[in-house]
Amino acid sequence: MSRNVAVLSNRYRSNASTVAAGLVAAMLGALLVSGCASVGIGSTSGPPVAAPDYRVGDRWVYHVVQGYRTKVEWDETHEVTSIGPDGITVKVRVKGATIDVERVEQWSAPGVVVQGAVYEAETDRFDPPLVRYKFPLATGEQWRQRVRDRDRDPAPYAPITRFTSVGRYERIATPAGTFDAIGMHVIMQLDDETFWRYPTQCDYVVWYAPAVGAAVREERRSEWRDKGGQDSFAFHPGQNEVIELVAYTRGRP
Repeated sequence: MSRNVAVLSNRYRSNASTVAAGLVAAMLGALLVSGCASVGIGSTSGPPVAAPDYRVGDRWVYHVVQGYRTKVEWDETHEVTSIGPDGITVKVRVKGATIDVERVEQWSAPGVVVQGAVYEAETDRFDPPLVRYKFPLATGEQWRQRVRDRDRDPAPYAPITRFTSVGRYERIATPAGTFDAIGMHVIMQLDDETFWRYPTQCDYVVWYAPAVGAAVREERRSEWRDKGGQDSFAFHPGQNEVIELVAYTRGRP
């Protein structure tokens, strides 16, 4: 399964940007036909996951380890600060030895991101809103999107292309405890193409635990390639990242 995905990914990455979107579609089509995209994550059957009932004060603390030979580590605290007719506001604090930033996410509904991060800590305003989780999450469910950042010039390159497939359950051990979590595989192409480089390609595995209403573990890999020069046939490594939940606090009713 994973070997097939890697072969397909490398196949579309090696072509020109003018045909990249078509090749991404072909890759996703092959995954759909094979069926492995929907059930390749996780090993245990389980029920569909309903949308969580968030409260003001809900807080998730994550530890992130990023890098290859030299690791960089930091903590992220995500806290629901308000819930109203316009949606849910979440403050995110990212703090480590080399980073100390805050950002704000806006969700129109659980799993639906109007403003937030799709890659690292950069904040985007999505059009249409990014569907991070499509509730109810059920094994075999799949969705794809083309979304743009309202703050980025759309021409002449493609917007963010994102495909998510929902797998089965697994027992996931984290510093915050062991959870029954449903797995998701996310394949994404970013909107960062320029005249000298192709867009970043991302391959993520996400484990979402209904008990905490959020992901408890994520594994993120990304890479990109130059359009010319001596490095045009080599891939530049991007993310090599593991995110784990270290603490969860439920807000007051």
